[in-house]
Amino acid sequence: MQTIKCVVVGDGAVGKTCLLISYTTNKFPSEYVPTVCFSVVSPSSFENVKEKWVPEITHHCPKTPFLLVGTQIDLRDDPSTIEKLAKNKQKPITPETAEKLARDLKAVKYVECSALTQKGLKNVFDEAISAALEPPEPKKSRRCVLL
Repeated sequence: MQTIKCVVVGDGAVGKTCLLISYTTNKFPSEYVPTVCFSVVSPSSFENVKEKWVPEITHHCPKTPFLLVGTQIDLRDDPSTIEKLAKNKQKPITPETAEKLARDLKAVKYVECSALTQKGLKNVFDEAISAALEPPEPKKSRRCVLL
């Protein structure tokens, strides 16, 4: 059997993710779950998550759940990449740092992958599909009763 690679590209918010979810699950997601990506070896792209991309999402789609995705994890331990970052007094973003940001920004989840090695790649799409098809239940408001 021959393997075929299909690449989906286009501007933001044109339906690429819905297209993939609909095709792979035979269901149209009632919820839209944006995937906010950054490179684990680009501190500036990580900074843009909180300074640019999440504010953009929350401005246009308040209360919309999103998935935080760290990419290029194959480069996290690459000596050449580490050396380049060190010259600018920088380091790769650790999973713990990214998970903390995901919690702080109230992302549905943090996942990471490498398109080169395909490590974690399927999981990114599984989590995006899961979040879109099964959005988290709204939190019940807690009541305090004083007697």
